[in-house]
Amino acid sequence: MTTPSALLQVMIAATRKAGRKLVRDFGEVSELQVSKKGPADFVSAADLKAEQTLFEELAKVRPGYGFLGEERGMIEGTDKTHRWIADPLDGTTNFLHGIPHFAVNLALEREGVIVAGVTHNPVTNDTYWAEKGKGAFLNSEKRLRVAARRQLDESVLATGIPFAGRPGHGAFLKELHQVSQRVAGVRRFGAASLDLAWVAAGRFDGFWERNLGPWDMAAGVLLVLESGGAVALADGGDFNLSEGSICAANLELQPVILERLKAAA
Repeated sequence: MTTPSALLQVMIAATRKAGRKLVRDFGEVSELQVSKKGPADFVSAADLKAEQTLFEELAKVRPGYGFLGEERGMIEGTDKTHRWIADPLDGTTNFLHGIPHFAVNLALEREGVIVAGVTHNPVTNDTYWAEKGKGAFLNSEKRLRVAARRQLDESVLATGIPFAGRPGHGAFLKELHQVSQRVAGVRRFGAASLDLAWVAAGRFDGFWERNLGPWDMAAGVLLVLESGGAVALADGGDFNLSEGSICAANLELQPVILERLKAAA
């Protein structure tokens, strides 16, 4: 049994509270598929409600911290050294279509460094969490470790496919060609935060994607690092949240995956 710090307990409680509301709303999405209004407005409202829940719960305990949310953007705090980075509903398209694979994502950044992260899957009630220097865990009982596979042809990787209105379709297809012919499988599940959590848990051997927001990656990056993995930009550069791309895997596979991505350039 591993006990998270007091601050992380607050983060976990906030994501779970937001998650419970999302699950209730998710139960209504299928009913809206046949309505004239359609589900899109409903999902947008669910997203905003979840972010409001996160904001309110966190403001109770750390009212001065800044807050960067996917929906409301950046809210400056009186404490300039700390900010929350939140994605209240990662996997919106899955949610919209009644696919039970989405997450509440929350990270704490201190002086530009991610020091705590939580990715909560409200459907399975699984909470992945990490603190800098203290490891990564699933719920309270399981320490996370990245997979130990060293051969690319034995590995299953996850990725994201650019959708309508997003750039990079041609470049992605080149990357997919370079990677897919050398691996055991490629998966696209539609929630980058859970892809990263599953790399940390050793389910996926690696993950790459471009054109992501900081809220998609912040918690997951810490999960991977604290479970013994490595993260970089998809072009191989040193990782930073503002660049919007990522390649995550164990220490042996990551350079090999980056090599394949470079070959597609």
